[in-house]
Amino acid sequence: MDAIHQRRSVRNYTQQAIDKATVNAVLNAAVLAPTAMHQEPWSFVVIQDRGVLDRLSDKCEEQVREEAKRGDFPSSKHRLHLAGVPEFHVFHKAGTLIIICGKHTGPFVAADCWLAAENLMLAACANGLGTCVIGFAVEALNTAEWKAELKIPNEMTVIAPIIIGVPASEPPATSRKPPEILLWK
Repeated sequence: MDAIHQRRSVRNYTQQAIDKATVNAVLNAAVLAPTAMHQEPWSFVVIQDRGVLDRLSDKCEEQVREEAKRGDFPSSKHRLHLAGVPEFHVFHKAGTLIIICGKHTGPFVAADCWLAAENLMLAACANGLGTCVIGFAVEALNTAEWKAELKIPNEMTVIAPIIIGVPASEPPATSRKPPEILLWK
C-alpha cells in the first residue's frame, strides 16, 4: 500500500545510472502481473544508451509537431508547446527506458501489458526510483524504422514506454477524486 500511495509520475531525474540488477528486479516484478488465460503476452526492450534516447526523443518531437499541425489530439497545442521548448526531452533526461511490447494481438493483450507496467512502476517506487509512462513515444516506437533498430518483431506492438531513474526531486502529491460508484446492490 505504501508504494501505491507514494508512486508519482517523475519528470526530473539525476544522472545516476540504474544498474542491471535493479532493472532485472523491476522486470521480474512486471511479469508477476495478472494475465488473461496465463498468456503472458509481454516482451521488454531496455534502452540505456543516451544517444539512442536522444535520437528517439528527437523523432517523438518531430511526430508531435506533425500531429499538432493535423490537430489529431485535443491536447495538440499543449504537446506542440512542449515539443517547441529547446530544453525539452521526451524522456526527461532519464537514463533508462523500458518498453513493454505486446507479443500478439488479442482482446486482453493491452490490459495484460498495462498490468505488467503497473507492477513495474510500483516495484520501482518501492525501491526509491521514479517512473513515468511516455505516451509521446508510442507512435515513433511502432514505426518500422524504430522496430528494426530496437529488434522489435513487426508482429509485436509497443504498448507502454516507461522511463525509470533516480528522482532529482520529489514530485508533489496529487489529489484524486473518490471512486465513482455507478451501482452498488
